Amino acid sequence: MKVDGGCLCGEIRYEAVIDPDRVAICHCRDCQINAATAFGMVASVTDGQFNLLSGELTEFDKIAESGRVRTLSFCGICGTRIHARTKGDPAAFFGLRWGTIRQREALPPKIQVWCGSAADWVFDLGSVPRRDPQND
Repeated sequence: MKVDGGCLCGEIRYEAVIDPDRVAICHCRDCQINAATAFGMVASVTDGQFNLLSGELTEFDKIAESGRVRTLSFCGICGTRIHARTKGDPAAFFGLRWGTIRQREALPPKIQVWCGSAADWVFDLGSVPRRDPQND
């Protein structure tokens, strides 16, 4: 599936081809910290088909819980994380951040990974009161 998207400030714009059957919620501690929330969500880029249309990505290499060096790419202006890939291994999982994809509503998660690191409450959100919009 061809998708497009970008960062919060609009500096980064991209096109990519993703596999809609490989959209994942990741509960690893790195995703929790990097997303500043309970989990990260990614769509698998197919065969490295990611095309940066505008802007320049800033990269940060991190040794993941798996032991692999993951290159995290983000907008150097607003800090929006765009993708992560395994350094030096173009065949490894290339995860495009779900929230940056314009077509994200058509991409529900298909699997959850690193569930042993999940927050205890994350699988029972049905009991948490909901509001739309937020009213303080």
